[in-house]
Amino acid sequence: MTQAPWPPPSVEHKPKRSLLSILLLWVGCYLAAVVLSVAVMSITGSTSTSGTSSDAATDSPTTWVLALSALGLWLPFVFMLRWVARRAGTDFRQYFGMRFATTDWLGIPLGIFCQVVLMNVVNWPLNKWFPDTFNPQRIETRARDMVDAAHGAWFIVLFVVVVVGAPLVEELVYRGFIQGGLQSRIGSTWALIITAAWFTVVHLEPIEFPGLFAFALVLGLCYRRTQRVGLSMVTHLAFNATGLLLVVLS
Repeated sequence: MTQAPWPPPSVEHKPKRSLLSILLLWVGCYLAAVVLSVAVMSITGSTSTSGTSSDAATDSPTTWVLALSALGLWLPFVFMLRWVARRAGTDFRQYFGMRFATTDWLGIPLGIFCQVVLMNVVNWPLNKWFPDTFNPQRIETRARDMVDAAHGAWFIVLFVVVVVGAPLVEELVYRGFIQGGLQSRIGSTWALIITAAWFTVVHLEPIEFPGLFAFALVLGLCYRRTQRVGLSMVTHLAFNATGLLLVVLS
């Protein structure tokens, strides 16, 4: 009998949490992140008003706000994940399935496909039915604003935040913690759908919801198939990198 080309799902971590406990932990982290974000905004706001009027001075705070706000958002969740794993008496990486296999490189073409093909397939009928709302220019507004504000070395900061940091933290939280914790309670299908919807809504951009939900389902399927976050992380990384590159080249 020939060996299957895909590695078997990880069985080392078996988180099991109720929707209520996951919601309470997530809300607590989110509130802490809001407090940190407000602090970042107040600090950067006070410094930007006293700066010079040059282009470099006006561009730099925007990218710094993005980077510091991202750290403020991520840190409470990272500490929470470590606390959950330690409370369970197990290793952080093991508990949340933070492992990688050689086949995870397939996430690169998958992420590119989702950005170039899936997003357009989902948004195309919406653009035809609601052209004033779901047009490509409006959908990419947030990404365009971030790229326009990042010049020189600041683009490296933007790249690290969007392409490296966001996929790493978001996959641990939404696939490793939420989906992994729910699937033993309510089944893998409902866990997949709830996590995808949760991931979509938390981005707070209704115009991006249809495409994000479709992409989140792909990420969730990656996790459900492997019971690891390695494949979904690589897919998410390739998706964000492709989107950033498309905005830069357009």
